[in-house]
Amino acid sequence: MNKETARTQFSADREPDRALKNDIRLLGRILGDTVREQQGEDIFDLVEAIRQNSVRFHRDGDEGARRKLESILESLTPAQSVQIVRAYSYFSHLSNIAEDQNQIRRMRRDAIANQPAKPGTLARALASAHEAGITAPQLQDFFDNAFMVPVLTAHPTEVRRKSTMSREMAIAHLLERRDRQEWSPDEETEIEDKIRRAVLILWQTSLLRRTKLNVRDEVSNGLAYYDYTFLREVPRLYQQVERQVRAYDASLEEAPIGSFLRLGSWIGGDRDGNPYVDAEVVRATTRMHGERILAFYLDELDKLGTELSVSAEIVEVTDELRELAASSPDSSPHRMAEPYRRAVTAIRGRIAANISAIDEHYPVKRAGEAMPAYHNADEFRRDLHIIDQSLKLHGSKLLTRGRLRALRRAASCFGFHLTTLDLRQNSDVHERMIAELLDAVAPGTDYTSRSEDERVALLVKELNEVRPLISPFFSYSDETRKELAIFQAAVEARAIYGTEAIRTSIISKAESVSDMLELAVILKEVGLVAPDGKSKIDIVPLFETIEDLRNCAAVMERAFSQPAYRRLVESRGDTQEIMLGYSDSNKDGGFVTSGWELYKAEIGLVETFKRHKVKMRLFHGRGGSVGRGGGPAYEAILAQPSGAVGGQIRVTEQGEIISSKYSNPDVGRRNLETFVAATFEASLLMPEAHAPREEYLDAMEELSGSAFNAYRALVYDTPEFEAYFWGSTVITEIATLNIGSRPASRTKTRKIEHLRAIPWVFSWAQCRLMLPGWFGFGSAFKAWIKKHPDTGLTFLQDMYREWGFFRTMLSNMEMVLAKSNIGIASRYAELVPDRKVRDKIFQAIRAEWLASIDALLKITGQKELLQDNPALDASLKMRIPYLDPLNHVQVELLKLHRAADNQDESILRAVQITINGISAGLRNSG
Repeated sequence: MNKETARTQFSADREPDRALKNDIRLLGRILGDTVREQQGEDIFDLVEAIRQNSVRFHRDGDEGARRKLESILESLTPAQSVQIVRAYSYFSHLSNIAEDQNQIRRMRRDAIANQPAKPGTLARALASAHEAGITAPQLQDFFDNAFMVPVLTAHPTEVRRKSTMSREMAIAHLLERRDRQEWSPDEETEIEDKIRRAVLILWQTSLLRRTKLNVRDEVSNGLAYYDYTFLREVPRLYQQVERQVRAYDASLEEAPIGSFLRLGSWIGGDRDGNPYVDAEVVRATTRMHGERILAFYLDELDKLGTELSVSAEIVEVTDELRELAASSPDSSPHRMAEPYRRAVTAIRGRIAANISAIDEHYPVKRAGEAMPAYHNADEFRRDLHIIDQSLKLHGSKLLTRGRLRALRRAASCFGFHLTTLDLRQNSDVHERMIAELLDAVAPGTDYTSRSEDERVALLVKELNEVRPLISPFFSYSDETRKELAIFQAAVEARAIYGTEAIRTSIISKAESVSDMLELAVILKEVGLVAPDGKSKIDIVPLFETIEDLRNCAAVMERAFSQPAYRRLVESRGDTQEIMLGYSDSNKDGGFVTSGWELYKAEIGLVETFKRHKVKMRLFHGRGGSVGRGGGPAYEAILAQPSGAVGGQIRVTEQGEIISSKYSNPDVGRRNLETFVAATFEASLLMPEAHAPREEYLDAMEELSGSAFNAYRALVYDTPEFEAYFWGSTVITEIATLNIGSRPASRTKTRKIEHLRAIPWVFSWAQCRLMLPGWFGFGSAFKAWIKKHPDTGLTFLQDMYREWGFFRTMLSNMEMVLAKSNIGIASRYAELVPDRKVRDKIFQAIRAEWLASIDALLKITGQKELLQDNPALDASLKMRIPYLDPLNHVQVELLKLHRAADNQDESILRAVQITINGISAGLRNSG
């Protein structure tokens, strides 16, 4: 979108923005009244005084306001601080609700006004396909073979509780009701009273958990999004796809659309660095998944049975339907002439038997005698198909388009497993297991001392070996027994819930062919790789450091050239999934280099896969923040190199991004549509002719090298940096939050190398520096201009206009810089005890921050950040006055908390609440 278009669009959008401001004012007024009523006039006055001085200081640079602000904050008692931060935290949450409702309002307004489809919609993607001459068979082929999967993860950056989320959803529902209809004054008052009650309950509900989450809690939290959004909105999205695809070409009128969009999860299967995931957790997780989807089917079947009161005295039915109805346990004479109801009752009886087989204590209402359970989801789908066909063949086609169609689609997507659980473990663990297993059968093998070629030879020999490697007569370490039990639990889950329940095992820190073959040998021992070399699940290497990204294409070249591994790939439909890690590569090499090395890795992988005639599926391990690969998903997918998508994509949805995207059903469906539209466009509308000019690739290599050197020089080569990081951020306090089951660090040391990427990024977001999302770019730009003084700037400006990858990189960086605040960051720097360390590091960061903004503005041709994105600019300006005070209070609380003699738990709780509120205000901090 060019500048003029953006401004014109913004002007057209002002009406919804007025409604947004009205919603924020309403919620702010209600919250203010609640604070005044619950905490008293003094607390309310403090909240207002802090806000007003914060606005004057940050908007106008008023030093008097800064002094006044500091005076107020330093005088707060711990009890006052808690109420202040609660007020601002809840305002951040309420603002998010209002913004989500405004997004829904815009979508409805555009649909009602029949506005031209916008980028990121399926309608726009199909219109572009029509203009590009994409034929109906090409379209059908795409949807038949596409595979798109958002994968929910439990990384500890989501600080919201389910209790607060349910209240927030109630408020969102009331705002939507208030917005969609005209109400009488009494009705408006009644709705506002309901909002007031919901806000009061929210205020009286603790923002924080009192105890740490365990893995099963995380599974339960993840399942909430299926209730909120996925179970109903995924089938609705498919109906939208079917409607729009069939309007594309008359020949597609009756063409079935395959279930190309599925859902995945790491929660309960990811044990890399999480010692609490074991075989029982895997069993419990898949059982919870199964119970949730079967309970959903029971509920939908009850409703479907109520709807299908069709009488056999009026319409005919098929023999298959009559036979299905005859198997019903319902013998009531009142329903003898209602075959569809009886058929639904028969299906329901079998689903009830399935859920009872999983949990005999599950409360299931039965009609008559117990029915036999379904052996698999295919049998369930066949029975639904019998009802569908009978209705269609006897004048009732219209009745197939409502609940029955949605239920059939749900059965196709969710089966009896609901979501596919990924297993993930570190390659070091697999290596230790193999070394132990081999040494047990052949003492002195000394696997770990072998060269890569020797390891591969040993592993290939073991794959071809008939005898089992594991013996009940040997004793193994706790680690090996635990891992083998997990894989055995996976075998059991697949038998109970279907093969889609677990279909992927990911190897983190993958570096070599032996890493993949090690997993294959382990899988063979539990029956997931057959003796003939065929694999029942996908073996997926995760390349995540800069070095591993640079080597990944060569590693896969060697893997595909190894006959034993090639057979494994052939058995998976000649498709190989590769996972790319954004977080660790960023912490390793910085924002610019991480993005560039990921892009180059994809180019190399595309060429390697093409050479070996293997279909590639990339799994993008993106986080919420730009420093972990976050940013708008639509632009990110379109910025992939040509051939890197091909209709095959999986993407992690992490931390607070899950609730931001999927807690509201309308927003959730819109995000899923954007994911589908972007994958469609990147696959069919991005030919190789769109590849960037060779000189752009050379320029990025040069920029990346300079940025890498600048980043590494600060983070890893400056001895004082470690002390600055631990002193100026909330990294220590984050570890006290009960927001995830995984430890924040891989070891007990304070070394940056050992810190997990997620809390690393989260900590920088809290102090408003967002360093992982931009550091190094200013230095790279300076080095480029120095080397190319005459044409350097013009060249980068052309590159920004013409190359989607570079444009997306700068757009994401701009969003991060707009949310950063060097003034607030300077207050966090004051927390570092050693003044010399503080001044040295902060001045280096500040100089790079200024240089990066200057470079960005010069390349984009803007006078200020977000000049070309007025909608985001307006959104930030609306929320910043309520976000900044949280940072100021957090700094004062950190001073108190870190005082040597301070053991006041209430201060730590207040710090934790500020972390919650800042995270909500930023919306993509982890």
